Amino acid sequence: MSERKVLNKYFPPDFDPSLIPRRRGPKNSQQVVRLMAPFSMRCNTCGEYTYKGKKFNARKETVDGEDYYGIKIFRFYIKCALCSAEITSKTDPKNTDYSAEHGASRNFEPWREERVVEEEDRLVRLEEEENNPMKALENRTMDILDALQDIRARNARNECVRQASEGTLSAFDAGSV
Repeated sequence: MSERKVLNKYFPPDFDPSLIPRRRGPKNSQQVVRLMAPFSMRCNTCGEYTYKGKKFNARKETVDGEDYYGIKIFRFYIKCALCSAEITSKTDPKNTDYSAEHGASRNFEPWREERVVEEEDRLVRLEEEENNPMKALENRTMDILDALQDIRARNARNECVRQASEGTLSAFDAGSV
């Protein structure tokens, strides 16, 4: 019973570790991992909703031929809790997120939509500026006016703080005399 708890094992003097056969696995073998659902999703087969953070036993593999600036991309296979349909997702290092491949669709997330709308607005504005020089001038003028208004607001705030601190100091000086 105490043998299994021993920290040091006996190695005979003629032991040669190079003679131990090495276990060679396939290059792209799948590993079983415990995974939390990376996003809220809905199964395409049964319509079951799976919330972000639900734990699954998943299979993980590296995607051959795909990487992002040398960063490996992994694919995860999970099963729907209700119908056992296979759901796959991939890592998306470009957006520091995950993408649903098949078997499920990602639920609507308002902050993702907000970023997309902001990007579209920026592209429309740049296109207008390229086609219309007056629009470009107008946009630059508006940007300068916005910056000027921010500076004026900051200066007014600083002035209020300065006056309040001077009033406190004068009251302190009057009280101490």
